[in-house]
Amino acid sequence: MGFSRRKFLSGAAIGTATIAAGIDVVGQSQNGNPSVQRSQTIQVATPKQPVIITRALGKSTIDDAWRMLKDGQDTLDAALHICKGQEDDPTDQTVGLGGLPNEEGIVELDSCCMHGPTRKAGSVAGVRNIKNVCLVARDVMRHTGHVMLVGEGAERFALRMGYQRENLLTEASRKIWLLWKETNSNQDWWGPGPDDSRWRPPQSPEATLELKRKKLMEMAADFGIDPELRARAAEYILFPPHGTIHVSALNEKGEMSGATTTSGTAFKLPGRVGDSPIIGAGCYCDQDVGSAGATGSGEENIKVAGAHSIVENMRRGMSPREAGLEVLQRIVRNYNHDMNRLRYIEMVYFILRRDGQYAGVSLWSNSPSGQPLRFAVHDGSLRVEQTVALLQGNSIDWPAVPRPLEEKR
Repeated sequence: MGFSRRKFLSGAAIGTATIAAGIDVVGQSQNGNPSVQRSQTIQVATPKQPVIITRALGKSTIDDAWRMLKDGQDTLDAALHICKGQEDDPTDQTVGLGGLPNEEGIVELDSCCMHGPTRKAGSVAGVRNIKNVCLVARDVMRHTGHVMLVGEGAERFALRMGYQRENLLTEASRKIWLLWKETNSNQDWWGPGPDDSRWRPPQSPEATLELKRKKLMEMAADFGIDPELRARAAEYILFPPHGTIHVSALNEKGEMSGATTTSGTAFKLPGRVGDSPIIGAGCYCDQDVGSAGATGSGEENIKVAGAHSIVENMRRGMSPREAGLEVLQRIVRNYNHDMNRLRYIEMVYFILRRDGQYAGVSLWSNSPSGQPLRFAVHDGSLRVEQTVALLQGNSIDWPAVPRPLEEKR
């Protein structure tokens, strides 16, 4: 796979030792070796410009959020501006309005946020009928003595706070769900999963992929899916998206916040909650150190407390890139380096340190559909960078093969 475990562990140890001695490993350059230079300690260094990292979106909301930071507005407000923009967009079928539903055709949303300056957090999970759950999570933080509300209770709280109940299942998402039910409803999220000893990978998962894609495209037309959406519908059936929006924001005073929002894994079991609303897994921010968040296989990220582990790695002196790669190694370790199983895991971490250094790291270099994994950075100029990957190649979405319907229960 082009990755040396010995070389990685050696490099991590050297990086930790140098920072402990007062030298900072700068991870600003994503594709080359990190340069080493004298700098202030993490606790007192501040960026020259605001910095935002997020999933690659290509949206004007990132520019807007950066200007909010430059104008002195709150870091959490800037992060939530990006999250809300995606929740409001019905064409983004991984969050908010138009998010792909669970296996029963119901959209369930999750979100959490952490505000660095006040060290407070808020979270909601399994919310139906409320579009802007990222703002509801902030209201849990601001207006209750709790951190997390879920399900019906979270929806009632949102209504009391003035949010409007609305149908989140758009016609486009409903048709994709119907196409899934017709073609792949026995290719669902009932176990066992890749972490179970009973699980077996398919012999040749790519062998019939093109035939399946062609058939799905034909059926998408029969279901009345618009021509420009048929290719996307077929990809969503073949590769159920784990799409999530994470945003970490940093201003020139060194104040930080992080936020994550999602509609969760497409066609999931009702009530499934992944890592996105879990403080310490899908999002974690420590004002003294940095902020991190994740997209990908939520169950795997929960098991390693990914965002919190990354921030703690940076507290011990690792650069953002080293901190993220070390946590990805934990996921690899959980599978005893079994590549047949790891092929079914996808994980991307977005990492921002308090001094403005950042990294985007991923378990695999490409998405299940073969596209390079990327993330967006704005530090005065908005650009897209490729993640630093632990392993070369692409993951495969699980579940990978249909099972007889009688095995589902």
